[in-house]
Parts: sequence; structure tokens; C-alpha cells
Amino acid sequence: MTAIFAAGCSALPEPPPRPVLYDFGPGAVPASAAQPAPALPAIALADVEGAGSADTSTAVLYRLAYADARQRLPYQMARWSLPPAQLVEQDLRAQLGQRRAVLRTEDGLAAERTGSPDGLSGSQPDVLRVRLEEFSHVFTSETESVGLIRLRATLTEPTAAGEKLHGQRLFVVQQPARSLDAAGGTQALAEASAQAAQQLEQWLEQLGR
Repeated sequence: MTAIFAAGCSALPEPPPRPVLYDFGPGAVPASAAQPAPALPAIALADVEGAGSADTSTAVLYRLAYADARQRLPYQMARWSLPPAQLVEQDLRAQLGQRRAVLRTEDGLAAERTGSPDGLSGSQPDVLRVRLEEFSHVFTSETESVGLIRLRATLTEPTAAGEKLHGQRLFVVQQPARSLDAAGGTQALAEASAQAAQQLEQWLEQLGR
């Protein structure tokens, strides 16, 4: 009887392997500065929009640019922990939040109506809208690949007459991948996202906002 039971157990199907989950890591520890830089005006960051299915999908996507760059294919055993647009938004909030208050758009409207309880100006802050247009692991050849991210940022100032456009810019950042697989691609994309956040912050400062 024992032998029959053991044989039956060995015949049970094995559970399917689970995809590996990736995120952008714990983030860098900010270096302490002897004299902190002066604070910048508060800004309202709208939810980052994804292009098409990027709004909700957690698939890790790649392109074989050397064969057909128009196709985006998913890694079968790799997933992001959150949709890429949300991961990028976390990076932006962390980067911009080092020197300014980063509100949500609904928080900015509340500040305008009631005044800020945190000592911020009662006027409505500028609104930053970001659209994630590309976020994929791109194989430029059979032996080389990069993490490619493309962001379109729009900065507006709410006024009584409507929104006043202060600027719009496309950010395209790519980082070499250390390996030709999902692990290398996700790391390269995380590095590209951090670099894009830094470039966006510098752009805002150039606009004087």
C-alpha cells in the first residue's frame, strides 16, 4: 500500500514555475550635503500615463530591433512588480521630492481652495504631466542590447483663464544592458528611468520652475 501511495504522489503534476518579479530596487541613499540646496516651488505631478496596454500590464517587453523593431514581445518568465508607468512615477516623485514638495493633482486643487496647512503657498502649483511612450529592452544586435525609455513631459500653470503652457519636452534615454536577458534588461531600464528623472528635474530648473 505504501509503495502504491508513493507511486501516486510521484505522478502528481509539478506546479508551473512562477515568473520572476522585478522592480527598480531600493533606491539610492541620498548623500548628505554640508549646505543643502535651497528648496524649489511645490509641483503637482499627475499620474504618469502609459502608452496603450502599458497602463496596466506588468509584462517585461523586448524588441529585436535588428530583425523587426516594430514588434514588442513579452518575456514569458519575467514581470514587473507594478505597471511600468507606476514605477517611473515613483522614480520621478523620489527625484523631484529631494528639493520640493511633490503633490498629486487633487492635492494642488485642495491647496488652492483652502490654503496649505503645511506652509505652502495657497496658490495652485504648476502641474507636470508625463506620458511614458516607450519602455522596453531593445536588442540592437544579437550580442548587444539597451534599456530604452521615452518620456514626454508637459508643464502647465493653472490660471483663472485656463492652463498656461510653460514647456513640453521629449526625453529619450537608453542604458546598455549587462546581459542579454530579462535580468539585464530590467536593470538597464531602471537605470534609464533614474537618468530620465534627473534630466526632467534639470529641465524644470532651466524653466525657472
